[in-house]
Amino acid sequence: MKSSLQIYNSILRKKQAFSPLDPQNIRMYVCGMTVYDFCHLGHARVMVVFDLLKRWLRASGYPVTYVRNITDIDDKIIRRAVENGESIRSLTDRFIAAMHEDADALGIERPDHEPRATEYVAEMQEMIHTLMNKRLAYRDDSGDVNFAVRAFPDYGRLSGKSLDELRAGERVGVSGSKNDPLDFVLWKSAKADEPADAKWDSDFGSGRPGWHIECSAMSCKLLGNTFDIHGGGADLQFPHHENEIAQSVGATGESFAQYWMHNGFVRVENNGQSEKMSKSLNNFFTIRDILKVYDAEVVRFFILRAQYRSQLTYSEGHVQDAKAALGRLYTAVGNTQAASRIDWSQEFEGRFAEAMNDDMNTPIAVSVLFEMANEVNRTTDSALAARLKALAQVLGLLGRTAEAFQKAEVGEQASALDEIGIQALIDARTQAKADRDFSKADAIRQQLLDLGVVLEDKRGGATEWRRA
Repeated sequence: MKSSLQIYNSILRKKQAFSPLDPQNIRMYVCGMTVYDFCHLGHARVMVVFDLLKRWLRASGYPVTYVRNITDIDDKIIRRAVENGESIRSLTDRFIAAMHEDADALGIERPDHEPRATEYVAEMQEMIHTLMNKRLAYRDDSGDVNFAVRAFPDYGRLSGKSLDELRAGERVGVSGSKNDPLDFVLWKSAKADEPADAKWDSDFGSGRPGWHIECSAMSCKLLGNTFDIHGGGADLQFPHHENEIAQSVGATGESFAQYWMHNGFVRVENNGQSEKMSKSLNNFFTIRDILKVYDAEVVRFFILRAQYRSQLTYSEGHVQDAKAALGRLYTAVGNTQAASRIDWSQEFEGRFAEAMNDDMNTPIAVSVLFEMANEVNRTTDSALAARLKALAQVLGLLGRTAEAFQKAEVGEQASALDEIGIQALIDARTQAKADRDFSKADAIRQQLLDLGVVLEDKRGGATEWRRA
């Protein structure tokens, strides 16, 4: 089945029929993680959304080459490695492994290529040389090499703003030696206090690549100068993706990505109000924090119930609702095996495909699954249950038996009780200290330590805990 997929193309600001450059090889690039900390819920949404797009393209009969990069050199990475007293490679290897653990838990299939920025520095240097030769880049007084934004007439097309309306992006330091505040760095000159593993030799001096150039160099190397789909979170549309277009088109003279796709922001519900997820607001959730409380498939289903371009609001109530809904689907399929193939000519399958072809309208696609589940519950039709399971697996859902899902629910409840029990012991220890019964307080601390729980007493009397 070759699909009649419609994609909302961010650069055109409208839905557009998907017409691949080569139907025998759909080429897709997605901006991945900067690996200096654990992945958060926003990262989970990017990974799940484009995992789904790849699955749907393949289910529609298209071969896909999927690239998702890893940023393993960056100001934050350097700073964290120095703070920890470890090498950059040691830090990034550790968090790449953690990212893979989180992604695997969420049922996210590995990309076909997962290039690390540090492995493509030569390609970045070559692209920078080309831009300098074309007078689209220059070396400033500080030694940095910058892209000359006003020398690229189409700059601002993706963001839809004129040059005068645009400002330098949050991750682009505005140097006094730049020709224009909008110019962005391609190569950062080495600083004396930076570690040796943060520096590369080049014709334009010792230093390291800027953030934007890595995606241009890696995508062109792995997918060609022009490819089908470029994706990422909405926060990357400007300046990162805008800058990618300028660098890539400027260097190659060819068009870059044909379709630009951006998933919506993740927000958090707090006292009935939706607010931006932020560490400063203390409402920041890593994937592994969430997976301590909720089954990973429930989290995936929670993400997929919202259309990818819409805002996704995280709350305990919303995830619990997703859990209950997923449980109803599992109840309908029981321990049935998925159908060996999907017949897209049948009514339910056809409407599911129609929804997915409408810019991956997962809320409608999921509603078709529930219609099927209701019919299975009414008729006990095992063949229909098998068809339901096969369709759900296109979304990366219902890959277990109902029995296995129910056991996971029991495990969730046990984890929740463990946390309640831990807090109860902490409260008892706090009371013992207030009563000056220090031997009892020490005994409770040791009891928790024996259970693998480490306590940390903070100023002001608060006690925090972590698992050893």
